[in-house]
Amino acid sequence: MLKTRYWVSAVALSATAFLGGCASGPSNQQLGTVGGAVVGGAVGNAIGNGSAVGTVGGAAAGALIGNEVGRRSDQRNYYNNNYYPNNGPRY
Repeated sequence: MLKTRYWVSAVALSATAFLGGCASGPSNQQLGTVGGAVVGGAVGNAIGNGSAVGTVGGAAAGALIGNEVGRRSDQRNYYNNNYYPNNGPRY
């Protein structure tokens, strides 16, 4: 149980550090990739009974799915003339 907490904490801390490095604001594709990796890693860890293979596999699958969802969201915003390069209007 304690090992699972360490994995979840490490993934959450890595995601926070990764997003903190984006000074101009991440795109939906970047947000989807990171969010998908975090959720996929947690699910893979739970399904794989704490195995590293399950965690890494889940993170990879989640990142691929999140990347695709975010990319499509960015494309939809661009083609609907609602595209904001910094993920939202800055007033």
